[in-house]
Amino acid sequence: MSGTIQTSLYAASFHLAISGTIEESWEKRMNVLKKVLVNMKTREKRFAYLLDSRLERLYIQQPQQKSAVGNIYAGFVTKVIPGMNAAFVDIGEEKNCYLQKDKLSSYSADDRALEDKKGRSISAYVKQGEKLLVQVVKDATGTKGPKLTGIIELQKENLVYMPQGRYIAVSKKIADPKKQKQMRAIGKKLTSAPEGLIFRTSAADMLEDQLAAEVDSLRQEHLRLMQKAASTKRPALLLEKDDFTKELFRIFEQMETGEVFVDVPEEAKAWSTAFPHLKFHYHADKESLFSAFHVDKDIQDALKRVVWLDKGAYLIIDETEAATVIDVNTGKFEGKHDLEQTAFEANRFAAIEAARQLKIRDLSGIILIDFIDMPKENQKKIEEIIKNELQKDSRQTRVVGFTELGILQITRKKTIIPLAEAVKTKCPVCDGTGSVMSAESVAFKLERELWEYQRSDHEMVEIQAGAEVINVFAGENNVHLKRLEEAIGLHIHLVEEAFALPHYHIKYIGPKK
Repeated sequence: MSGTIQTSLYAASFHLAISGTIEESWEKRMNVLKKVLVNMKTREKRFAYLLDSRLERLYIQQPQQKSAVGNIYAGFVTKVIPGMNAAFVDIGEEKNCYLQKDKLSSYSADDRALEDKKGRSISAYVKQGEKLLVQVVKDATGTKGPKLTGIIELQKENLVYMPQGRYIAVSKKIADPKKQKQMRAIGKKLTSAPEGLIFRTSAADMLEDQLAAEVDSLRQEHLRLMQKAASTKRPALLLEKDDFTKELFRIFEQMETGEVFVDVPEEAKAWSTAFPHLKFHYHADKESLFSAFHVDKDIQDALKRVVWLDKGAYLIIDETEAATVIDVNTGKFEGKHDLEQTAFEANRFAAIEAARQLKIRDLSGIILIDFIDMPKENQKKIEEIIKNELQKDSRQTRVVGFTELGILQITRKKTIIPLAEAVKTKCPVCDGTGSVMSAESVAFKLERELWEYQRSDHEMVEIQAGAEVINVFAGENNVHLKRLEEAIGLHIHLVEEAFALPHYHIKYIGPKK
């Protein structure tokens, strides 16, 4: 995963002990021990962010789930359809892509009045066979190809630069009107038509010279992309977005101190140069990195419906297509005070844990938390606790407030798929009413387990597994199987068995039979 380092900001500080004021809890969190575990040796990439050995953030990326959103291509127009005010573009992928008229850079650059532009045919802005610089804004779904834009966005830590954006915007999280006005003035000063900028929340703390340097860096990156596009005679991927690295580096940049353990030596060396304020360690042990730090159990807990809290209270988390519902229950929780105070204490623990679960599970969309009944003045306190816990969430999150029925409403922007969707699939036995670990997740688990036998005295291993697991594990024409055998020095014999669910069993390991 070596390559250009992408920068952005992410932080998700957490501490379950919430005695005292909210401000005090934040002060306590500054002194926690921070660790990041990065598992990259296998095809499934994972990282875990730990605060005082407790899982705070988890990211899992499987090869088949990699999104093209944000990728930039040199594409060629294959067809212009005036009746749809759209064009189809070949970017070198399996399906042609869809590009609307109002997403063309030539349309954005037209200085005519908006109504005049709307009345013009798309043929006035693009021709069949024309080469365009385009960016994916939506992945392919079903029979439809990806959706594109010609209004390119290039991002850094504090800014989003748009070469043809034609507007200046400021993050809504910068609430001070004076600061917003100041940022817009800086944006106008740093750009010239038709450029545009979006200031991220972190930009509010930057000096104008720092922002100017960032704009210039992004401007140079766009120039390099244009030069690469000009030199190609066929569709080509010019810039691939790396969500895994982006999410990981957000955490690195937020950490003032801490340790990073990674199971690929090249990355440990490269990252130690890029992030000198952190201590990087190469994990060379046979035991997998997540197992060594007991994170595998935390992952299993993050997939469960019930989450237990201190002193016997618990959450029930139900993920549906329409919304995620979190129900708070007192369970065996017994406060030292009256019933109202007991309910508030349970709700306070639940609020902090619910915010943590949103980040670990990467829950998004509409989130409804049904707290134990409490008076409105306590609702306001709980709402402030939730806001405090989510204020440095890397996702765009909005705490809407309590409904008349006492349910707290939250919206959280979806940028990556939730944890459960990443590693689980519909259960084939109960016809989809439940979920089980997917064939991909089981195959990657087997891969990690076999890596633990690298440099061992064993010569071969015999594995019984379901057909779907074998297909994922071995890959097309056994390419992954052969690569793994060579890497770990073991002959791997796969035996297909008719398991009801995705499963494997190591039947034998030792000398060759």
